[in-house]
Amino acid sequence: MARPDELATIGELTAAIYVAGGYINPDNSYILRLRDAVARAREAELLVATHNGEPTGTVTYCLHGSPWAQLTAPGEAEFRMLAVVPAARGLGLGEALVRRCISRAREDGCRALRLSTEPVMHAAHRIYRRLGFTRTPERDWQPHPGVELLTYALPL
Repeated sequence: MARPDELATIGELTAAIYVAGGYINPDNSYILRLRDAVARAREAELLVATHNGEPTGTVTYCLHGSPWAQLTAPGEAEFRMLAVVPAARGLGLGEALVRRCISRAREDGCRALRLSTEPVMHAAHRIYRRLGFTRTPERDWQPHPGVELLTYALPL
């Protein structure tokens, strides 16, 4: 879980990773949601991975009914905004964060864990498939015109 003193750093880290990766334009209003680690920590669970004592990865875990849940049905959980700084990629931090979300969903008694991802996030897709997630194309969606999101689910 994120500590209160990490929230500003985590918000900026998430936004910077999404911009640097070309996943979002810095002028897009969604950047404000990415930066809002305070709300994510308050209204969901903000998980953090560290390397050499510094926050280097994050993900937001939420249950159905959370203001951050977009895909869930009752009895399901979701995670979003998975981000790992480029210098720490390959260390297993992204996978560790996803595994923690799987554990949390099981602890919460959920029957499935869901996520949305951009088509170009190939490294993340490899993690999801390796951990047993499968594509759910019937749930693919567009939060805005021109923004296509793929969906995956893991039955628990």
